[in-house]
Order: sequence, then structure tokens, then C-alpha cells
Amino acid sequence: MNKLIIIFIIAAIIVLVITSGKLLAQKQGFKQISQAQAKEIMDTRTDYILLDVRTEKEFAAGHIKGAILIPDYEIKMRAEKELPDKAKTILVYCRSGRRSKLAARDLAELGYTDVLEFGGIIDWKYGTEK
Repeated sequence: MNKLIIIFIIAAIIVLVITSGKLLAQKQGFKQISQAQAKEIMDTRTDYILLDVRTEKEFAAGHIKGAILIPDYEIKMRAEKELPDKAKTILVYCRSGRRSKLAARDLAELGYTDVLEFGGIIDWKYGTEK
């Protein structure tokens, strides 16, 4: 009987851990993907927005082809005007991945439903342009 209770408790803890992880991801409101996944989307689809959230100076020094710039600190002020389709896929990146996560969270909080964050351009191995 004691073994059965222990098994039940362990199973309940596992279910809680799995459920809380899913809830946390839903709460963030965006999905983190690999750079290879982002590149696959760029190569196979046209219905996405590529969003660089670095500064103007960083963007001018080099960015991923097709990216538009809205610095992370301006997302809340500019997104709804410049990104009117809240259901459109938005691929978000920055320099290292920190600002893109914050910007992706902000977009999700503004009601965007398909926000995909893929880290920083410092790890991007598929080419850039100036």
C-alpha cells in the first residue's frame, strides 16, 4: 500500500511539473526556435516578417536580408502601427538573444499570436547584408 501511495505521489509531481512548464511557455506567448528552423521558414515561406530588434547603428552594420528594424525599446510604441497583422508569423532576432526574447514577450503581450524568437545574429551562419 505504501508503495502505491509513493508511486501516486511521484506521478502527481511529474504531471504538475509537465503542466507548469507548458503553462510557463503559454504565459511567455512566444516560441523559441533554432536558427536552422528560422532559416527553413525564410527559405520556404513568404508569409512572415523578419524583425531585427537591435539599434539603428547595429542594423546598419549588418542585418539578415529582408529584416525590418524596430529596436526592442520601441516595440511597445511602434509594433501595432508597423505590424498590423497580429496573426502573421514574426521571426525575431537581436545580437545575442537577450533583447529578442524581451521583444518577443512584448509582442505576445500586445496580442501577436505567432511570434518565433531565434536568438542572435552573432550566431547566424547564413549571411547578412548592409
